[in-house]
Amino acid sequence: MEWRNIYRGILMGATDLVPGISGGTIAVLLGIYDRLIAAISGIFSKEWKKHIGFLIPLGLGMVIAIFLLASLIEWLFEHYPGPTQFFFLGLILGVLPYLFYKAEAKQKFKSKHYVLLGIGAIVVAMMAFLNPNEGTVIENVTTSTYILLFFSGFIGSSAMIIPGISGSFMLLLIGVYATIISAISNLYFDIIIVTGLGIAIGFIVMSKVVSFFLNHYYTGTFAAIIGLVIGSSVAVFPGWPESVPMLLVSVATFIAGLLAAIMLGRIEYK
Repeated sequence: MEWRNIYRGILMGATDLVPGISGGTIAVLLGIYDRLIAAISGIFSKEWKKHIGFLIPLGLGMVIAIFLLASLIEWLFEHYPGPTQFFFLGLILGVLPYLFYKAEAKQKFKSKHYVLLGIGAIVVAMMAFLNPNEGTVIENVTTSTYILLFFSGFIGSSAMIIPGISGSFMLLLIGVYATIISAISNLYFDIIIVTGLGIAIGFIVMSKVVSFFLNHYYTGTFAAIIGLVIGSSVAVFPGWPESVPMLLVSVATFIAGLLAAIMLGRIEYK
């Protein structure tokens, strides 16, 4: 078991709760993205024991983060949305140097790769013009609700595994984000289990898709991923604060996020 993955999972789980930022982005920053994709897609292969040893501590960390930090992140977004988003904006921009390093951009990028980068950035940046709300918490849970939650988990997890695309943002678009966060906070296990099954299956399916592209079009895939991450910074940007004190706080949290990314990158890429 790679117990070091517990802290990595906590970081990934915490960011997956935030609309606009993907746990896959943090996986790149932590230097484990390729291994994560290989482990999930190879979970039913002959090397399943090795992959399980990688995934269990990571999943444990994500579960810990989701249950312990869901209420905190919800509170931060309710009372200090601007500074909180600026922190994650700094975190996203701090990831970019490691993405370019991972892709060996200086040596391998050609014109077509910059085109892919631009397309990825535009696609995700356009999400900034969408204004989803959390929606109301679904209280009358029926069979159709469970089906909706299952497929929402599937779609959300498929987005989570791709750097730059936020699973939480997808849940906002579908309108089930508030319901799922409420279920986690209040331990509604029926909703948690159904959504969790959708998430697990979504991870497996999308990891195989990403694994194929990484194996056959590595540089192009990373060019697109970099574009997605750049675009996500536009989607996360909350706008400039109206008051000077809040502007100073937001600048401070932005710098804190940037430094956090740089420190994590140095630790993991040393």
